[in-house]
Amino acid sequence: MMTDPRVIVALDFPTAREATAFAARLDPAACRVKIGMELYAAAGPSFVQDLVRSGFGVFLDLKFHDIPNTVGAACAAAAQLGVWMINVHALGGHMMMEAARNGLAGLNSPPLLTAVTVLTSMGEADLSEVGVAGSPADAVLRLARLAQACGLDGVVCSAQEASMLKRGCGKGFVLVTPGIRPAAGDRGDQERVATPAAAIANGSDYLVVGRPITRAPDPLAALRAINDEVAAATKMQG
Repeated sequence: MMTDPRVIVALDFPTAREATAFAARLDPAACRVKIGMELYAAAGPSFVQDLVRSGFGVFLDLKFHDIPNTVGAACAAAAQLGVWMINVHALGGHMMMEAARNGLAGLNSPPLLTAVTVLTSMGEADLSEVGVAGSPADAVLRLARLAQACGLDGVVCSAQEASMLKRGCGKGFVLVTPGIRPAAGDRGDQERVATPAAAIANGSDYLVVGRPITRAPDPLAALRAINDEVAAATKMQG
């Protein structure tokens, strides 16, 4: 049993029925779960609450990005669902991120508040196309430091930037890493990927894993294998 599971299983299913059936096979002590925009749009807040009541730590991955007042109110509403973590887009700027933080002020058990830096599907050419100069690593560090200055708990980043962020933002700043693929896994639509062991070695705190688990012939065996790899890498860190 894990008291603080480091693997977050992405429930990237189009319907609540499919997501519920899959989640019923998981152990809340062995993983947390992530609900993204597709599933939230299909299933709504009641589904989130059902997962929370089932004992899961839920990462509500809606990437809020709007005017500060709207984002602050959205974060406050999301917290009422009892979720473990929520996120916003760091590109919303300091006023928006401070509003997000203020939206959780005064709560007895607020969720972790993280910011998306640069999507793991984006490379340098993609950033240039939308007017962001420099490498993905440069942009990630700038945005992570801005998020930290705004009082956020951490960021969502590629494992390739994790060691840089641990140095730049400190060990207490939480790093959540999508784009996790086993060594023999398919990259899918991700550009900046890493194995579970490499992500932990680089300083990632939590690993978001979707298709390598949800589309595996034996999803539970795939989850166990990743947890074992995470545990071994963690032990090597001392």
